[in-house]
Parts: sequence; C-alpha cells; structure tokens
Amino acid sequence: MEVVKSVCRSCHGGCGALLHVHEGRLVKIKGDRGSPLNRGSLCPIGAATVDLVNHPDRLRHPLRRTGPRGSGQWQRISWDEALDEIASRLLKIREDSGPESIALGTGTGRHHIRWVSRFGHALGTPNWCEPGFAQCFHPRVNTCLLTFGDFPVCDYTGGTPPACILFWGHNPIHSGPDGETRFNVREALKHRPQTIVVDPRKTELAAKADVWLRVRPGADDTLALSMLNVIIAERLMDERFVRECTHGFDALAAHVERHTPERAGPVTWVPAEKIRAAARLFARTRPAMLEWGCAIEHTPNCIQTVRALSMLPVLTGNVDVPGGWVFGARAIGRFPSLAEHLSPEAGAKRLGAERFKLLGGEGADLPAAHIPTLLAAMREGKPYPVKAFLVFGNNTLSTYANARLVHESLMKLDFMLCADLFMTPTAELADIVLPAAAWPELDEIVGLPTVAANVVLAQRKAVQVGECKSDEEIFVALARRMKLPVGTEDVKEVLNAQLKAGGLGYDFDALAERGFAQAPLRYRRYEQAGFRTPTGKIELYATRFEQMGYPPLPSCEEPPESPYSAPALAQQFPLVLTTGARIPFYFNSEHRQLPKLRRAYRDPRAEIHPDTAARHGIADGDWMWIETRRGRIRQKAKLSEGIDPRVISAEHGWWFPEEPGPEYGIWKSNVNVLTDNGPPYDPQMGTYQLRGLLCRVGKVDGDVRRQS
Repeated sequence: MEVVKSVCRSCHGGCGALLHVHEGRLVKIKGDRGSPLNRGSLCPIGAATVDLVNHPDRLRHPLRRTGPRGSGQWQRISWDEALDEIASRLLKIREDSGPESIALGTGTGRHHIRWVSRFGHALGTPNWCEPGFAQCFHPRVNTCLLTFGDFPVCDYTGGTPPACILFWGHNPIHSGPDGETRFNVREALKHRPQTIVVDPRKTELAAKADVWLRVRPGADDTLALSMLNVIIAERLMDERFVRECTHGFDALAAHVERHTPERAGPVTWVPAEKIRAAARLFARTRPAMLEWGCAIEHTPNCIQTVRALSMLPVLTGNVDVPGGWVFGARAIGRFPSLAEHLSPEAGAKRLGAERFKLLGGEGADLPAAHIPTLLAAMREGKPYPVKAFLVFGNNTLSTYANARLVHESLMKLDFMLCADLFMTPTAELADIVLPAAAWPELDEIVGLPTVAANVVLAQRKAVQVGECKSDEEIFVALARRMKLPVGTEDVKEVLNAQLKAGGLGYDFDALAERGFAQAPLRYRRYEQAGFRTPTGKIELYATRFEQMGYPPLPSCEEPPESPYSAPALAQQFPLVLTTGARIPFYFNSEHRQLPKLRRAYRDPRAEIHPDTAARHGIADGDWMWIETRRGRIRQKAKLSEGIDPRVISAEHGWWFPEEPGPEYGIWKSNVNVLTDNGPPYDPQMGTYQLRGLLCRVGKVDGDVRRQS
C-alpha cells in the first residue's frame, strides 16, 4: 500500500489528505493530522473521494458529438483527434472573427481556475469568465485591495483565538472556502467566543448565537450602515487606530449619521434594539473577526455592501492583529496569468470592461468578462459575436443565473468544448467533451487562505483513471498544438516558478514529499510600512473609487425586485426568495451521483415557515412549486420556525444525474431557472440579483415525476 500526501480539492477548502493506493487504484482516503487546515478531519464530501475517482460513470475518453446539439449522440475519439479538431476549429474562428470571439468559462476557484484565463490570454482573447468573479468572493477581493491595499482573512492559524466572531451571510461550518475550512471554524468555536450571526435562516450557528439578526434577504447594506452608525455615534471605535490608520473618517461619520437602527429596522426586518446589541458586542469584544460569505454579493449593490461591512473590523481596530483580520504571508508567487500577452487593444474588447471597472477593467485584480454581456454576444452578436465557448469544470446550466436564457445562448454557438469528470446537462451541448482528471489524478499547488497564502500545499498525482488528463495538461497540449507563442511550458515548470517566487525554499517534488509548508504570520505590519493605498491608510473614503467615477463612501440601495421597489409585482409574487443555502454533502452542483452522499441528502429542500405552508396546504416533506416571473421549479418543503413567514429559502445546484440524458432533470429543481441576470447591475462589478427576488409557492399535486 502506497500512501501519498495530497490536498483535498473536492471543494476549494484545501484540507490535507492521505491517499492510499493499491496496485494503481485509490482504495482509501484519510485526513492528514499534520495539516494546519483540518488536522486530520475530512468532511463528507472529502471522505467520498474514493467513490468519486472510481465511479463507473466517469468520463474516461474524449467524445465527439455526432447528432444535433443536445441530441445525446456521441462517438469515442482519440486524444490526438480531439486536440486536432479543437485546435483547427479555434484557429479558424480566431482567423475569421478575431480572438475575442472565443470565450472561456469555468467554475468556482478550483485547482485549474487561473489556467483558464492563462490559456485565454495565450490565445489572445480577453473573454474568460467565472460566476464568482461578479457574484462570489472577488467583489470582496477587488474592493479590499482598493480599500486596504491587501485582502484580509480570518486568523485561524496564528494561535490566538478570537473573542468574538461576526458571521455575515456565511455558514462556514457547512462549507470550507479558500482555506478557511469548516474545521478551523469549529476549532475557534471550541474557545467559546461571543458570536453574532446575520442570516435570514436559523442555521446551526444562528441557533447558538449570542445575537442573531434575521435580516431580510437583500437588505445587508442597510443593516451594515446602521451598525456603523451605532459604533460611531456611541464612540465605540478604536480611536487611536482610526485616527492614525484610516483616511476619511469624518466624511464617513457624517455620511452614516442618518442611517440609524430605528430607520433601518423596518427595512431590514431586524429590530433596532438587536442592531444596537450586535454593534455594541462586536465593538466591545476583542479580538474580533468578520466571517463574511457570498450572500452579500448577490445584489446590484454588491460592492457598496462589501465596503460597508469591511469597515466594521476597521473602526474597531481588529485589522492585522492576532485573532482578528490578517493579511497573510503570500508565500507563493503570483500565478503567471499571461495577461501581459494581451495588447491594450485586445484588453479593451473585454466584454463589460469599460462599464464595470472592478470586474473587467482597471479596478480588477484579474479582469474577467461580464457574463450577461457575454451571453448576449452569443445570442445577438452584439457588440460583436462570440462564436466559441470553452467550459472547464463548470455545469453552466445549473450555476449561471437565468438558466433558460443561458441555454438559449449556448445553442447559438458555432463551437463548444467541455472538460469535466462526468457527463452533465452542459456537457451534452458541447461539440467535444474531454475527460478531466479528478484531484487525486494530478499535480498542483495551492496557497491558502486564498490571496493571503501563508500555507502552501502540494496536490500530488496518486492514480491514473482511463485516459483522463488534468485541465492544466489540456491547456498546455492545446497551446502546443496551436503553436501559440506562450503558455506551452510544462505544468511543473509553472508550479516551480511560483514556489521559487514564494521563497519557502521548496520545489514541487520536495513540497509534495512534505505535504505543505507554512510561513509565519506577521502582525501590525502597517506600523512600519503603512497600507498599500494612495493615502497609505485604510480608505474609508476610497480615493481609487472616486478616480474611477464611483461613489467613495458606502451606500444602501433597495434591490430592483423587492416588496418595496416593485410593489405591483409583489401583489403577484408576495414572498421573498433567498437562494444558495449550503448543503454539507455537496459542493455547488457537484457530487449528486455519489451514492453515499445522495443517501444522506436525496432531494432538494426549500425552507418555509409553517404558517406560510399551512396557507398553501403544504405539509413538511411535500413537493412544492416555487415560482418567479422567470419560471418555476419544485423542491421539497422543509418547515422551519426559524425563517420569516415572508421568506422562502431554496437550494441551488440541483440536477439529477440518475435521470435520462441529455437533460438529466436540469429544469425540475434548478434554482437558476428562477434567478435573474438582467439589469440593473452593480455599477462597479456588474453583479445581478440572485437573492431577495419575489416568488410564490404552491403544492405540487399528482405524480411529481411526470411534472416539470
């Protein structure tokens, strides 16, 4: 039995893992007790890795579509045939319509995400996209880089436990994003910190919180401004830190003066006294950290919401201190995205860049295309046609908003490529499908927490399944086949360059033997170097925002579809829909074909208050319709006293791999049938509304299997 040290990437948490291999086959996985991110624990998803790798339905060889798009007709081809056809098709499209007519898409931040943009840049196209760049995490990254000059993360590995944790729009004990794993959070909770939870649902964290703020979905910006009001009005700040380390406090104080808890209460559905209690607790209990999640990034006021929340640790002096927010060590070199290979003229063609500068322009750390604009270019050819779409590790029909419009857009393409582990509803629309390697089948490195990167881990190839190749190897092979001027280096050459730049003294092979390396955290670095902003301070009044033509102070704005902004629509759709509750057995749209996980969580569930359910004749466990003006789906009712009677919480990512292809039940329970990707958009980031939408419900009568 060979035991291979690696890092689990079944989500993007980064738990240390030990892979047990017998005669070339993965037979067992265990957590690595030495890893500082999980200390031997594995979640249900990671524990099911053996079933994932050895699943009989894995894609194991390249496929070419032989019938109409979406017909489900395929033939097996060789890798040489696949690469030749892909290269030929892409070169022809690039020659006829320009490189910008080729777009790339990927899913949330896995091992290959930066390689997607790298290949796009090598190809000469600025149009690559990932849903999270406007809707998850990157609004926080780009905003904080402009506000702090760096990206702060929670200090879980420095040895000082937090005395207070504010969980806002985030349920990390059921997820493990970016190296801030569910196990780190649970370890911190063992020290019994004071906790504040902002969530429309009574989650496990909310049930045990010292203060739970049951916010109306979409009203986070108003709530955050009212908490800032309390901290400033009651002089609860860290006066010295604010005076010496921030820019624009007086302007912020005047700006939030009118945002009292009494004004915020009726809008947020949180009583004023609870808002005051939460603000006082967070300000008076130190060290404190803010654990924030993507729920705050699902409205068209996304960036200003992030700005407002980010000021809570700043005003209370919980930045770059043990047990608070820290800036990490950056012990891994920046990934070579080859963005410099794009000419200024090519970069200017990035769809949405001129309008949404924090997503695709000068305010972006890694510029990406605006997905609704990209989809419109596929359908309508405006402002120019997008003819090819290359999808790596993403089930687009389940994870992009307004799924039926997404389907219409993909059907217009001249060429589509999909690389994945399994056949999915999205892969069924492709011209060529490539069998991607799962994480135990490839070599990679990862620095975690993301951006901060004080822990660097090696992901080491342990087995080979069929003809599967890593996405990284596919990109290199295509770059060589197309004779591109850059992007042709071996994968390990790129990894070793990153490790060398990080300065830890390991190449890939040495790090792989060790498993991980950790750089010590340094605190209060600003005392010597200040902050990497134009003023050298944390910018409460954001000068870079002002230079780009955006408001320099955070503001609140009612979502475009809400009971207050659209009262006529609310007559037809009287309930407020929130989406995306975390399921501990799945990662977004993945893993539903794994029997162990599916037995634990068989069907999609939507939370509904018992009083609301009773009015519609719905009992616990009944299938119920959830409908918005864009369409309807069905999920099983989960009755809960912990949700407001005016709110419905639906799960995302659902499709049914056990159902017949090519659709696999994608239209039955997919919450993105209900979501919107239309304007108005966040003016800085292009974000659209995924939460706080208006809906109605009803009981599903008859045989649910026959209804859609």
